[in-house]
Amino acid sequence: MFRRLPPFGGDQRAVAEIVNGIMDGKTNNTGTVTLTQSATSTTLTDARIGPESVIIMTPMTSNAAKEFGTCFVSARINGSATLTHQNTGHADLDFTYIIVG
Repeated sequence: MFRRLPPFGGDQRAVAEIVNGIMDGKTNNTGTVTLTQSATSTTLTDARIGPESVIIMTPMTSNAAKEFGTCFVSARINGSATLTHQNTGHADLDFTYIIVG
């Protein structure tokens, strides 16, 4: 789960912990997804996704690496994105992703 500050900041310790985490590369914008087996699309649900978000994926298994070039983000709305991909019988199409914007 990702950590947020209240709209008007937080106590100094909370702000320092979050800013230090950001400086250490912990930007809380990552997740994992497994493509739906025997289907041509997968819905990626994440509250951080918006209509203009960029989603960058990295394959985590050999079968996912084989499908990497066929998978793309075909739609984005607040809270989810549609990933379009080939229909495959593999169950281990595991990816990690980052969301920017």
